[in-house]
Order: sequence, then structure tokens, then C-alpha cells
Amino acid sequence: MRPFVLNFVLPAVSPEVTVPYTYDPALQLNVLPDGRPAVDDQAVLLATGTTTSTAGSKTHFDD
Repeated sequence: MRPFVLNFVLPAVSPEVTVPYTYDPALQLNVLPDGRPAVDDQAVLLATGTTTSTAGSKTHFDD
């Protein structure tokens, strides 16, 4: 059963998202199409935003 509130909270159609970088497992970095690390492009950083994690600080005293 679908909760009633989800009829109003979720968009009817998921938006199409285009990410300007890909993950390179060899470098363990997100890279741009020209091969530069994504962190070198300020416009990409401003457009994609940031996230933070508190998992480490809750499990390790030295984070």
C-alpha cells in the first residue's frame, strides 16, 4: 500500500539528470570529459553542490 502523502511529495515524473563527470576507479576520482579531476572546475563544484557525512565523527573520536 502506498502512503497517501507520497501522492503529493514525489514528482509525477523523475527529472532527467545529467552529470558533467564520471568516476574513474583507477584514480578514485570524479573526472571531467577532458580527463581533469572534477574538483579542478569551480563551475562544476558550484552546480553540483556538496554533501557531508557525520558517520565517521560518530564512530571515531579522531575524525
